[in-house]
This record gives sequence, C-alpha cells and structure tokens, in this order.
Amino acid sequence: MAISIRSSFAFTTQAPTDALMQFAVADIPEQHLLSCRTDLTDADSCTRIPAQEDIGERVWARADGRFEVRHEAEVEIRRQIAALDQLEQLRPSEMPAAPVKYLFDSRYCPADKFQSFVEDQFGRTSGGARVEAIRSWVADKFTYTPGSSDASTTALDSFVERRGICRDYAHMVVTLARASVIPARFVACYAPDVTPPDFHAVAEVFLKDPGSDAGGTWQLVDATGMGTAEDIVKIGVGRDAADVSFLTTFGMVELCEKTVEVSRS
Repeated sequence: MAISIRSSFAFTTQAPTDALMQFAVADIPEQHLLSCRTDLTDADSCTRIPAQEDIGERVWARADGRFEVRHEAEVEIRRQIAALDQLEQLRPSEMPAAPVKYLFDSRYCPADKFQSFVEDQFGRTSGGARVEAIRSWVADKFTYTPGSSDASTTALDSFVERRGICRDYAHMVVTLARASVIPARFVACYAPDVTPPDFHAVAEVFLKDPGSDAGGTWQLVDATGMGTAEDIVKIGVGRDAADVSFLTTFGMVELCEKTVEVSRS
C-alpha cells in the first residue's frame, strides 16, 4: 500500500523576509519515495539544507511579496514496527550517543517538572509498557480542540488545560517519556486519517531493539489515534515543534492559505 500526499501553502510579506520551511516527505530507508515533486515561487533563490538527524530537508527562501509552495509525493512505508508494550527500556549508560539529547528539556517540553508525576501515575511500568500507559493516559485525559493552543503553548500548559491539537498531544507524550528517562522526539508528518486534514505531529520513543542484543529502535506514538506506524509519513524530527515547523519566518508574514490531502492508494 502506498500513501499519496498533496500539500500546499502560501504566505505574503510586506518586505523582503527570510523564511525557513520544512514540508517535503523525507527520503529515508523506512519510507520509499515512489514519486516526489515540489514547486516553489522563485525556486532559483531557494537553498536546500539537511534537516535534524538528516531526516528530510529544510528550504531557505528570501521571500518578497507572495510566496507559494506545492508538494506532491507517493510513499511506501517500510519501517520496523514492534509491539510497543513488549519493548524494554535502555539504561542511560547503554544508550548510543545520538538519542541522549532527547532525554533533556526543550522549549515546549519541560520534562523535569513531571518526574514526580510519572512515578506516581505510571510507577508500576517501564519501557514500552510505560510509553503505552502514557499514550493511553493522554488519549483519555485530553480533548482534541482546534484553536485551543498557539505557538507559545507548552506541555505544562496543555497538562493544565487538558486539551489541544496534535502538536500538544505529541509534546505531552514526549515530555512524560523524557521524565521517565526514555528518549523521545517530536515528529512532523503526514497521515491519511487526520481530521481536519493538516500537517500532523506525533511522538517517537527510543527503546531496546527486540532484534538485537545491543542498540535501540525508534517507535512512533500517536496519542490522538489519527495515525499509525503503518501509514505515518515522516517530514522531519526534532526536540519539539520549534525544530520542525513547516514555516518559520524571520520577520512578519501573513499565511494566506494551506491545504493538505493524504490518502491510501
């Protein structure tokens, strides 16, 4: 089964403004690109750079006036998928270097403030069973409410409000996993069952690889229930949403339009 994706957005500036964008399907081993096309306003003035962990790419543009982006891709998922609750937790001293940074606090994920909570709420669990308990708790306690959060909303804010959108659900899972000494990162992605259709966000946790005596495996976790590991298509990863926004501008802009269409084919 392939996943077909069409996305587009446009924004305008009042003066020449630098924009950093990340919207394209990542070309990585776990998802095979069958086709891919991107059209950009003034494409000759754009610069592509590797994104975090070399998963996907970012595009720099110097926008002046209206700037349009259109992206189409067809993808076949080939990732390792394991039964999450069966995976063991790696001790920090067993971890390779790369995932260690995903144990630390970040802009939207103040994990240190939740250490007592995770022990009180999930103390009888560990590893993948702890992550599954976290996912279930967030899914049960939160209400998906479009418009209830903004670019300043942290996981602590969401914990108090008990509502949010996919970004907030992912931040909460990431935060509680890190508080449990499990590396966790934020994943910007596409998924076919997202309602309303939009760019999506999920969490990803690092646990012991069941097929190896050493090393670990990254496993996707979506507390909204709108995406599964079988049909999530990665755009990029980061410490939190600040690292993988589809549009970051260094000046004032107005987002004019945005559409996302994702389907199975």
